[in-house]
Amino acid sequence: MERRTIGAGALSAGAVGLGCMPMSWGYSTSRQHGQESLRAVHRALDLGATLLDTADMYGPFTNELLLGRVLKERRADAFVSTKVGLLVGDQHIVANGRPGYVKRACDASLRRLQTDVIDLYQLHRADPEVPVEETWGAMAELVRAGKVRALGLCAVGARSGRRPGSRLHDGTIRQLERVQQVFPVSAVQAELSVWSPEALHALLPWCETRGVGFLAAMPLGNGFLTGTLTPGGGFEADDLRARHPRFTAEMMAANQPIVAGLRRVARRHGEDVTPAQVALAWVLSRGRQVIPVPGTKRERWVAENAAAAGLRLTGRDLAEIARLPAAQGSWD
Repeated sequence: MERRTIGAGALSAGAVGLGCMPMSWGYSTSRQHGQESLRAVHRALDLGATLLDTADMYGPFTNELLLGRVLKERRADAFVSTKVGLLVGDQHIVANGRPGYVKRACDASLRRLQTDVIDLYQLHRADPEVPVEETWGAMAELVRAGKVRALGLCAVGARSGRRPGSRLHDGTIRQLERVQQVFPVSAVQAELSVWSPEALHALLPWCETRGVGFLAAMPLGNGFLTGTLTPGGGFEADDLRARHPRFTAEMMAANQPIVAGLRRVARRHGEDVTPAQVALAWVLSRGRQVIPVPGTKRERWVAENAAAAGLRLTGRDLAEIARLPAAQGSWD
């Protein structure tokens, strides 16, 4: 698989990564199977999808433990990305950016992942009670101590934290400008997909001009852009989509023209090409520093997603995708 550079530190990873969260958290618990997930991780590494994206809060902790079982055998094959800054409680999630906590959390992640260094350590959310410079400074000390190779900022929660009337990523960019004065940002992780393209307007250009890598979260729209979800099919109670405005039966039906458009493009490239692969190829075409990180827990989807790295969309394809209707329904 083609490799892409992450930040100015010459770190690189496969052009398509693997989001590991669904293996342990956020989606239907009844469909989470440890052995199947382990096979999916091994398959990703075999195919060159080397970036494994996790976080200490996924589970919590169980996702890092699962990856540790693979990394114990194949650390040299993987680019390990994990996150710090969020604590999971009973029915709530809180931010913790205190420097002492960040350092302890890193040591705990290293133990669970069974490695002596994390390739990319991301701040999951800034703590409103702690100046972000203090949190970032503690993370920079971890780089200097040799426990971490590079630092990143996760902006997936930008929607909930923006000010009235502001653009989606204005707050994220302000944070980035602040932490960049303390220690270089190597990567930003934010949502980017055919039906959620907001990062193209300001955040991705910010990254491009500064040589910062961009990890595209939810590039398949939480599964919607794969074309495998049925409107009205329902989700298990613990699945995050069960409470999501875009995943009501009405909104899923209303947004089917987006999937139909991706399917039309796929057919031009061959019978085996899928809407999901077209959606990932679109993300890949947004820039050489962009790495989509689709989440899955199944070996089959890992292979399909990895194959998207070899799909080259034409000018006609891109123009057709640009003409697709905007997604209906709130994303908040």
